[in-house]
Amino acid sequence: RSRGFDFTGYKRASLKRRITKRMHEIPVSDFPAYTDYLEVHPDEFTLLFNTILINVTAFFRDSDSWAYLAGEVLPRLLEEKPGEEPIRVWSAGCASGEEAYSIAILLAEALGVSEFRRRVKIYATDIDEEALEEARRAVYTASDLKTLSPERIERFFEASGESYTFRPELRRSVIFGRHDLVKDPPMSRLDLIICRNVLMYLNAETQSGVFARFHFALKSTGVLFLGRAEML
Repeated sequence: RSRGFDFTGYKRASLKRRITKRMHEIPVSDFPAYTDYLEVHPDEFTLLFNTILINVTAFFRDSDSWAYLAGEVLPRLLEEKPGEEPIRVWSAGCASGEEAYSIAILLAEALGVSEFRRRVKIYATDIDEEALEEARRAVYTASDLKTLSPERIERFFEASGESYTFRPELRRSVIFGRHDLVKDPPMSRLDLIICRNVLMYLNAETQSGVFARFHFALKSTGVLFLGRAEML
């Protein structure tokens, strides 16, 4: 009610486990006491949502999957599109932005930077506004980039002291916004949807509703790229 988050469609056992974890860290003994605590300490909402949403991500996480996308899927997808037609991608549940920037890197490599800037739009969404702010900044540590080759780091990032920023002229093609997969209208006319290790937290009925939205959003030639742990 306070923050507009509806976790009804989340698996109850998982939701209870994550909330209990946060309660133990305070510590608070039971759910009514935690409700009282939230009303008195509004900053706690952010910490609770971070615990529930588990914003774990990385550049090219599960590298074999990304290698298959780059080697088998993207060439076919690009080959089927006329040279002037825009390429539309949705990174759903993007957390702090690594997967949105990962697909940006692959498409910039496949098309060239100038063609990428002219044709590609990547819409990256999440329910967590704090994670989106981090994604918009596009500033990462050397540890965050450990899965990238030195050549990719040099080509796609600008070093500044101990941090690395995704190149601004490429970042303009990545548009971040808050979006609730469960209840908000989907995008449309998409060539690729990336939604990895998000659906695993939702119950079967809610998953079905999300898939219906994805089906509407994708072109008939479009591709849905899921995570390894979805267990659908």
